[in-house]
Amino acid sequence: MKVVHAVKSDSQREQIESRLAERGPLYFDAWKLGLNTALRISDLLALKIDDVRELDPDHPVLEVVESKTGKTRRITLNRGALDVVARRLERHPTDVWLFQSPRRARRLEPRPITRRAVSYVFAAVGDEIRPRVRLGTHSMRKTRGYSMHRAGISIEHVCKMLGHSHPAVTMRYIGIDADSIRRNYEDFVL
Repeated sequence: MKVVHAVKSDSQREQIESRLAERGPLYFDAWKLGLNTALRISDLLALKIDDVRELDPDHPVLEVVESKTGKTRRITLNRGALDVVARRLERHPTDVWLFQSPRRARRLEPRPITRRAVSYVFAAVGDEIRPRVRLGTHSMRKTRGYSMHRAGISIEHVCKMLGHSHPAVTMRYIGIDADSIRRNYEDFVL
């Protein structure tokens, strides 16, 4: 498995979102919902339209049983996630899956897009932007974690949100390494 990275600059994130939007709403929406929920790709692609259709508008909480851990996760959807849900419901009200594959023949059972397809599209987009970034299906979670930490949220809170066992795991996951710590010494002057 190739190592993928968090998107660490707003400029790169904007380029990625622009390129994904050019490819159509399916992958763009998957990216935006992944950024705003920090769900693993397997859990994101397992969401059905019915999982989000009946959300309480005053307290939109999505319950997901994580495929990796078996734990139930309750995610309060923020404005970015709710915008994606609204778009998907409006454009695809009869779909079974939130991110349903458009390439399935009508006579076949509906299926969500595959992890492989998402990985391929994200990797291609990562190669197109400058500076280049190694994008993959974990990049959404990594980017959210990195952005939260950069915004001043404690590594312990980021660790809890990502479901990691220890802050050291989270630091490695989101790309806080010796180089970035050295830069903090140089850039942070009192």
